[in-house]
Parts: sequence; structure tokens; C-alpha cells
Amino acid sequence: MTSPSDSPGAVPARGTEPGTQQTPGTQQTPRTQQTTRTQETPLAEGMAALANMGWQILLTMGIASIALGVVALVWPGATLRVAGVLFGIYLLVTGVFELAAAFGTHVPRHLRVLHFITGAASILLGLICFRGPLESLLLLALWIGFSWLLRGTTETAAAASVQDMPARGWHVAFGVIGALAGIVMIIMPFASIATLTLVVGVMAIVLGLTEVVRAIRTRIEIGQLAAGTSTQRRPLFHARPHPQH
Repeated sequence: MTSPSDSPGAVPARGTEPGTQQTPGTQQTPRTQQTTRTQETPLAEGMAALANMGWQILLTMGIASIALGVVALVWPGATLRVAGVLFGIYLLVTGVFELAAAFGTHVPRHLRVLHFITGAASILLGLICFRGPLESLLLLALWIGFSWLLRGTTETAAAASVQDMPARGWHVAFGVIGALAGIVMIIMPFASIATLTLVVGVMAIVLGLTEVVRAIRTRIEIGQLAAGTSTQRRPLFHARPHPQH
């Protein structure tokens, strides 16, 4: 007779303790860990490059905004002349695209007429802007004034008609203020646009400083995350005793 201890069964593998059982797939070899880390390395490098690019873009935009605000405050007359020229270029480019859209085959007939009228008017106003700085500034002031008036009237009407609109009072207040600012801009275009230049200069400086602070804070946070990640890294190869020892 054979004793129970002599019955054939699973022989424990060399290097494992008796009474323990290894589950297939639960232990990773050094080669598998190295392959996983190799696959994660490009993703981590891409995220780091994207984060560095983000704070650099914020810093560049902040410095450019501060420079633009300083120029607007120091040389308001030159700033207005440049703004008038840029506005004329904008009108010309917009008019060309509107005329091109008017002759498109995919545009319905009634929209072709609208595109053609809008494009012709934009090109005409753009050419008027290049006649002199006064004409360009007058058109720019009227453009801004009518835009504010239309937006303020629309926002006020929408807030008054919708009873359950969130922050309804604020929408009504901003709509009324925008409409009044548009009326003032239309009535006194030159004085209003000169004041607007100073306001835009101050706002550009404030926004630029905000962007610079955000860029610096983002850079510090990225450095802290990189330091924490480097301290938590594990070596690729672990010193393990040989199974025969």
C-alpha cells in the first residue's frame, strides 16, 4: 500500500516556499516591466513638453499684452492711427471673402445677394479708411458704437423676456450699460475712442500681469510635479537572489 504522502501530485517549483502557490500572470518579469516603462516614457515626455509649451505661451502673451498696453498709454495718437489702418485692412479682407462667398455654387440665391452687398460695403468702407486717419477713426468708432448698441439691446431684451434666466439682473445691467456706451460712442466718436484707447491700455497691462503670474505659477507647479515623479521612480532591475541559492 502507498501512503498519502507518496501519492503523485504537483511538485513545488524550485525557489518557492512550501505551501505557497503562484498565480499565473501576477508576477512581472524585469523585461515586462522595462517594456511597460518604455511605452510610458514617450507619453510622459509628450505631456511634459506640452506643459512647458503652455506656460511659455502664457508668458509670451502676458509680456505682449503689457507691451501693447504701455504703447497705448504712452503713444495714444499713434496707437489710434495703427488701429485705424488695421481696421481698414480687416474690412478689405472681410469684403473679399464675402464677395467670394457670393459667387459660390453651394450658396443659395437669396444668400448670394446678402453676401454681395455685405462684401461690397466692407470693401468700400475699407477704402475710405485709407483716405486718412480721421475717416478710419470715425468708422472704427461708429463700428464699435453700433456693435455695443446692438449687443446691449439684444442682451437686455433677452433677459427681460426670459423670466427664469440665471443672473437675470446682471444681464439686464450689462445690457443697459452696453447700449448706453454704444450711444455715447456714436454721438461723440473721437472723444470716446480716445478714452477707449486709454481704458484698453490699462486693461491690457492688467491682463498681461495676470498672464505672467499664471505662467510663473504654472512653471513652479510643473517643477514640483517633475521633482515628485523623479523621487518616486523605481529601478528597472531589482536585485533578487538566484533560485538555486
